[in-house]
Amino acid sequence: MCGIAGVIDMAGKRVVPDEIIQRMSRALYHRGPDEEGFFMRPGLAMASRRLSIVGLADGQQPMHNEERNVSVVFNGELFDHVEKRAELAARGHTLVTHCDTEIIPHMWEESAEGMFEKLRGQFAIALWDEREQKLMLGRDRFGISPLYWTRQGDWLLFASEIKGLLASGMVPAIPDRRGIDHVFTFSALPGPITCFEGIQMLPPAHFLEILPGHSHKAPGVRERKYWEMDFPDAGHENPEKDPKKLVDEFEHVLLNAVDKRLRADVPVGSYLSGGVDSSMILALACHLRGKSISTYTVRVDDPKLDELDAASMVAKFIGAPPPVVQEFRHEDAIKTYPTLIAAAEQPVIDTSCASLLQLAQKVHECGQKVVLTGEGADEWLVGYPWYKAAKIIGYLDSIGGLRLGDRARRAFLKYSDVPQYPPSFRARTETNVGGPNAWIDSYGLLGLAKLRFYSESMHELRESTDPWATLGMNLDRAKHWHPLNRGIWVGGRVTLAGHLLQGKGDRVAMHSSVEVRYPFLDEDVFDFCAKLHPDWKLRGFRDKHILRLLAERWLPPSIYKRGKVIFRAPLDSFHLEPEPAYVGQLMSEESLNRTGYFDAKMVHHWRKTYSSLRATSLPRLSIEMGLAAVVATQLWHHLYIDGSLCELPSQARKEPLVTI
Repeated sequence: MCGIAGVIDMAGKRVVPDEIIQRMSRALYHRGPDEEGFFMRPGLAMASRRLSIVGLADGQQPMHNEERNVSVVFNGELFDHVEKRAELAARGHTLVTHCDTEIIPHMWEESAEGMFEKLRGQFAIALWDEREQKLMLGRDRFGISPLYWTRQGDWLLFASEIKGLLASGMVPAIPDRRGIDHVFTFSALPGPITCFEGIQMLPPAHFLEILPGHSHKAPGVRERKYWEMDFPDAGHENPEKDPKKLVDEFEHVLLNAVDKRLRADVPVGSYLSGGVDSSMILALACHLRGKSISTYTVRVDDPKLDELDAASMVAKFIGAPPPVVQEFRHEDAIKTYPTLIAAAEQPVIDTSCASLLQLAQKVHECGQKVVLTGEGADEWLVGYPWYKAAKIIGYLDSIGGLRLGDRARRAFLKYSDVPQYPPSFRARTETNVGGPNAWIDSYGLLGLAKLRFYSESMHELRESTDPWATLGMNLDRAKHWHPLNRGIWVGGRVTLAGHLLQGKGDRVAMHSSVEVRYPFLDEDVFDFCAKLHPDWKLRGFRDKHILRLLAERWLPPSIYKRGKVIFRAPLDSFHLEPEPAYVGQLMSEESLNRTGYFDAKMVHHWRKTYSSLRATSLPRLSIEMGLAAVVATQLWHHLYIDGSLCELPSQARKEPLVTI
């Protein structure tokens, strides 16, 4: 992975000052410490920070076609570039490097914007076509590689991270409360809305066509989706019932996905939690490349959350080296969180992200640049426990059309003394995702924190906007899918793209110049899983059924039978005694009133009383999540917006904006 950035004049061909694009590039140094490259034209400047992994000696960016009238800066990996290179050469193209980036300008020559749906891998691309005088920005199907953009008057800026935009000096850091509301809705920022006003995330599987204005045409920005998740109509899924045939096919597809992601001119390692997902990836990788693949795992100082024993057992069974271990304690969450929020550029509620940030640092210290991981299996094969809960509620709802499941849900919340939304709220949410969905209750657990902690102005925003309506779901198709597949769509669009691949993926890894690769997010793996009958995903109450059948060929029973363990760190780390100084400062009445997002009295009330609730109860978990979100939001505001809420250093801009 690398980092890209750029500035284009939408009104003409004014020169972009060198210092602006250089500042943007320096802000992304951690994404590409190996090399720096620039592309400069009147009215346009682009920068690349390179983490060299493929084509070490000749992969410098920007890259061009033969006539040098198509130029590209690129972040990511195209895993079939060897095959694509041979096809292009056979059709008369001249390619002179060993780097995957070089195929992009040639594919653009052949297919123009149709190129994006032909690309396979993880990518964010900026391409300038000199002949057409247009800039193209594009992003991969699942949102692995990030890309942000903003209009500032007659200028359009883009960058792999928001800090690259802010470093230009042309973009103000102003909070967008809709983004904060999305964090409290989804525990994620799926985009396009961010927490910064005027800054958008380009959604997965989208591209922008940017036409600067000249004397003969008006400027324009066109956004288009080039691909979207789709599933068969309910009842029309793959009819195959022979488990051996399906498992054989799945094994072939997954082996191919792992094989492609082992392609690199540097060693490739693997994260290993001891769960069936990462264990299968390691087993296949070792089968393909031998037993010397390095593995990395986190040891949490809570026996209920620690997975080191399972990870060590898997490595021994497969024959891989013992995992390199990163210790993670309560106090580590506190010490690491400011760095985590600075890296993520948004409030992050999942404290385990801090442990993964430390794990990536360990990988970097070991001299490794690339690791494989198992994200995506839980999404495509419904590995989360709320799918099982939704199945039970679905049985209740099917009795006489009485919606008994919804009544049971509301009765439980009332009995647990948890605030809840009116029935019309759930009905509207279900409408926006095409019908009942397993994720609504999961996201709702944090969403209840809005009712407890929001200030009056945030309540006004909550009542006037609907985050679910921004997801861009194809409702015409979704209404025809099996409810399980609607859940897969929402999980992939929201949690995967907005959290697991960002605050828990790209940001924490690239902060230490580490690239993460995801075999379960291979295009063919998704297509195979999408067509499966739901029973191969959730058989009774056995999740990831087909993956566990495959794992019987590769892993010990204790692993392929192992239930889902959600990798997380304790949520109450912020509320230890004695209280961490910066947490107390962020949660003071003065700081809470200064940001204006939260009701200071309610925050203080629940901070004092939540610990008296039963440790494993739903009310306490909901409050812990809410308080963690409040701390994270306050910390984000301090780091990027204000700088006066606590004693920690801040990146908030103090100088006036640059005018060019």
